[in-house]
Amino acid sequence: MTPTTDARPAERTPGVPGAPGDYTAEMQTPGFRRDPYPLYARMRREDPVHRSPRGIWYLTRYADVETALGDLRLSNDRERITAALSARDGNLRSLSRLTSRLGRVMTNTDPPDHARLRKLVNKAFTARRIEALRTRLQEIVDRLLDAAVAAGPTMDVIRDLAAPLPDTVVCELFGIPDDDRAHVTAWFRVLGNLSEDVEQAEAVVGQFEDYLSRLIHRRRAEPGDDLISALVTAQARGDQLTDEELLSTCFMLITAGDETTTNLIGNGTLALLRHPGQLARLRAEPALIRQAVDELVRYDTPTQVIIRAVAEELRIGGRTLPEGDLVYLVLAATNRDPERFDDPDRLDLTRPGNRHLSFGNGPHFCLGGPLARLEAETAIGTLVRRLPELRLTGDPLNWRPNPLQRRLAALPVAY
Repeated sequence: MTPTTDARPAERTPGVPGAPGDYTAEMQTPGFRRDPYPLYARMRREDPVHRSPRGIWYLTRYADVETALGDLRLSNDRERITAALSARDGNLRSLSRLTSRLGRVMTNTDPPDHARLRKLVNKAFTARRIEALRTRLQEIVDRLLDAAVAAGPTMDVIRDLAAPLPDTVVCELFGIPDDDRAHVTAWFRVLGNLSEDVEQAEAVVGQFEDYLSRLIHRRRAEPGDDLISALVTAQARGDQLTDEELLSTCFMLITAGDETTTNLIGNGTLALLRHPGQLARLRAEPALIRQAVDELVRYDTPTQVIIRAVAEELRIGGRTLPEGDLVYLVLAATNRDPERFDDPDRLDLTRPGNRHLSFGNGPHFCLGGPLARLEAETAIGTLVRRLPELRLTGDPLNWRPNPLQRRLAALPVAY
């Protein structure tokens, strides 16, 4: 494994062969959207702790990012990240308004608030509750595939399975009434495109928060067997959860896993279709599905980048990161670091020691990771089993223009 402290890379002039230059210009190209991994490999080799002309640090080595995820000097606090974003130009400044709008939840706080909020959410979002969903998940997947096959002989995996599955699951977990689900899922779609249309996303945040405020009020009067009721009950017991934190926590839990799970299913299915040998092995050994999902999320992770702000000057990878700077932890690059993974650009469903960072690490390890895995196992496993002639029908594919998330607009297949 590459150490996290080493000699600082020599400064080189952009445009000179072998120089790191401004990688961010290449990140705006269609080629990068189609396949970002060659550029990330170059960044790891040439300038693994890179500061762009816009003043954003990009960390691309596994060892550096693993260390950074556990270092509290790299802050996830909403106010620090908002300030760091607003100090930049263009769409980042717009995103700073949205970050400020989202309120204080455990995903944008540091200890001790983070530990307090996460402890309360853990009481509602238990492993037992998630595991109990296994049978219901299978029912939902079978229903969605039945409808797609009946309309066949082609389907869009994103539209027909990968998007509606987490939509349905999250609505059921949080007790969203059937009559409201069309509105809620429409809001999900807008929030999934927040970096593409910040103003529209801001408007939807306001609408969704108003809706959740009314729903929380109803659950206080008539609690049910859902996660909003569980959080309301925790607050009523005297746990330290303000009304603002309750609202923001419900908002975060409902929206956070929706887009990520959709993209995990879409990206994972595409990877299998492009690697017929691995697909055949999974069909022959369906019990591999749990290990396979871990490899699929490593190979083409939905969350490409995690953002942090420097709360206190630190050195990492031989570079000094000043207080107030913005840091991008490039999970997509770390998951293909040859210092950590053998032959990292190869898809291997039986890869041993697969300690990828797709769900983060340290105090902010993704709370919804087990649910996302279970949904992907059920969706991909069932798709592979039920449709033995599954094949890709459209390539090149359209990838959404969001550098933080790897997202297909559609995945057309025949079966």
